[in-house]
Amino acid sequence: MPLQIVHHPDYDAGFATNHRFPMSKYPLLMEALRARGLARPDALNAADPAPASWLRLAHAADYVDQVINCSVPEKIEREIGFPVGPRVSRRAQLATGGTILAARLALRHGIACNTAGGSHHARRAQGAGFCTFNDVAVASLVLLDEGAAQNILVVDLDVHQGDGTADILSDEPGVFTFSMHGERNYPARKIASDLDIALADGTGDAAYLRRLATILPELSARARWDIVFYNAGVDVHAEDRLGRLALSNDGLHARDEMVIGHFRALGIPICGVIGGGYSTDVPALAARHAILFEVASAYT
Repeated sequence: MPLQIVHHPDYDAGFATNHRFPMSKYPLLMEALRARGLARPDALNAADPAPASWLRLAHAADYVDQVINCSVPEKIEREIGFPVGPRVSRRAQLATGGTILAARLALRHGIACNTAGGSHHARRAQGAGFCTFNDVAVASLVLLDEGAAQNILVVDLDVHQGDGTADILSDEPGVFTFSMHGERNYPARKIASDLDIALADGTGDAAYLRRLATILPELSARARWDIVFYNAGVDVHAEDRLGRLALSNDGLHARDEMVIGHFRALGIPICGVIGGGYSTDVPALAARHAILFEVASAYT
């Protein structure tokens, strides 16, 4: 079967091309997936906006209302990194709904990927760090609330520590959060995940993959996971302008193969989200994000 992919054209909120957040990577990622024969019409699923009731499982009700009504205070908008107007609000609701749909598809088919998601800096009370709603935290709590899963693992390999996910899920025994990230990168104040591994600046393929290979068996031994949310951020790449690590394209491929292969060999469903990636060469950035889908497609 082809890889189940979740997408929506409005993942692109239409930012200026010189914005630090490269919004055009979303349509370019879809172009890359189509060029690789991965975006099959019979397995391409349209995201729906996450309803407020789902968003409130992870976020404070007043903040959810502020985003939906485009009335986020300027101070919080500055922490997010952009104003929350109608297109950004819709994008945040769609990307979260997309991760929830991808999780349901993963439970049904074994693996599925969202062409957005991984907004792991959004905390319970507010957004931050280019993240408006925390899609993985929302999706985890929706699955738990519905009884679709009881033991959930979050594997966050974005270069930035998953502080928002840790904040929202810290008191949730049904979710275990793991973040491997750059030690000296954003956020300056980390919020402890259930397990954090901090890497030195300049860590390259070999050292990164050695460290990851030691931790995956420890994670799978902790519980019989019903689903893994995998944040495959590509800002660990050597050419990422916000990264500080030094992985190559081959390193990204090996990383994704290691994670997906490990959990799929155990029969554990995986929901992939693309996470961060920041480059002025947006087509090259989109090609890096496409690696997740290339690897995932081999496990359908």
